[in-house]
Amino acid sequence: MRYAPRKVYIKESSDYVELSYTDFCRRRQADQSYMDKLFIPVQGCLLEVVREQYTDFYRDKERWRYLKKLDTSHKLLSLEGFTDSEGKVLDFIVDEAVDVAETVVHTVMVDRLKAALPLLSSSEQTLINAIFFEELSEREVGLRLGVTQSVVNKRKAKILAKLRKIIENKI
Repeated sequence: MRYAPRKVYIKESSDYVELSYTDFCRRRQADQSYMDKLFIPVQGCLLEVVREQYTDFYRDKERWRYLKKLDTSHKLLSLEGFTDSEGKVLDFIVDEAVDVAETVVHTVMVDRLKAALPLLSSSEQTLINAIFFEELSEREVGLRLGVTQSVVNKRKAKILAKLRKIIENKI
């Protein structure tokens, strides 16, 4: 134990008895049954508890330690730390890593892609849907269509080239 608790509370005949830590140590040396007692720290004191309470307490404590470690390893911060000079919590946090121009270009390109997809034949749409929206591998698509993976790869390349031409002509 890293510190000596101020008090130790031991359950005797359904009531708690308050002991100083030195008295507790003396009793523990004199009576081996004290070695089997389970304690949890509460506000600088030790409190005798039953096994279920003991395991619950340390399970929760270990869970919080694990979550804190995850927060640290993923560089998570509490939003409570973001306050202005008067101590008021800020309404927003600016993400300087986001490039607004790049986000706008991406959005425009997605809109153009959505407009171009209906211009494909139904078989081309089926292949693009399976690969990019259902996230199937080329091999899985080939099994579904009864063709080899290399055939699916070639069809995909042709369809993407076709989509590129459609999108470039809409500029």
